[in-house]
Amino acid sequence: MKTYREELWFETTTRRAYLNITSQVEEALKKSGIREGLCLVNAMHITASVFINDDEQGLIEDYDHFLEQLAPHAPTAHYRHNRTGEDNGDAHIKRQFMGREVVVAVTNGRLDFGPWERIFYGEFDGRRRKRVLVKIIGE
Repeated sequence: MKTYREELWFETTTRRAYLNITSQVEEALKKSGIREGLCLVNAMHITASVFINDDEQGLIEDYDHFLEQLAPHAPTAHYRHNRTGEDNGDAHIKRQFMGREVVVAVTNGRLDFGPWERIFYGEFDGRRRKRVLVKIIGE
């Protein structure tokens, strides 16, 4: 069995962003040379997420609207976490809801997706560099 590890780095200009990172993960898979196995993609920061869904702008806007209703950024005093001097209590909750990671099967050297599935990086406390781990195992 072989393994391959790569870090993807992102720095968004906005507090919240949703980036389709499928092509970067596919490139990592290509570099790995692995034809059959599993591909783990996970956010390495507790205010960011990795998830799979459709790359449709209306859906992305719906996610953002829903998450902002679920855990609005303001008022920041609403979150006990922000008593530490930070202002990202909402981002921690959004990340918990959207999840930390995804695992995708690798078949014949390709990500084995269902129709319309794409991998996204969800940023909930942006404007600084953060990383995503891609770990691929298999043959």
